[in-house]
Amino acid sequence: MREPVGVAMIASHQITGGRMAVTQADVDALNAAIARGARSVTLGEQTVIFNTTESLIKARDDMRKELAMQTATTAGTRRSRLNYVTMDRGYN
Repeated sequence: MREPVGVAMIASHQITGGRMAVTQADVDALNAAIARGARSVTLGEQTVIFNTTESLIKARDDMRKELAMQTATTAGTRRSRLNYVTMDRGYN
């Protein structure tokens, strides 16, 4: 049986091309652990024990972002933010 690994191991979990290979199942497992109030999650063959619920939530949020980036990359699109500034003198 493998020993539980720390939060730092999540960053190296299934690294592919410099990024994590995250699946929706991984995110769902973290959501289920948050809902149960648990601090340990099994992702693939590794059990990860988090120190706090906040660190579990942060890991879940990070995985969501990574999953969104992977989805955008495989779809051939890249999300970018474009902001427009409008100025008005206040005279109408």
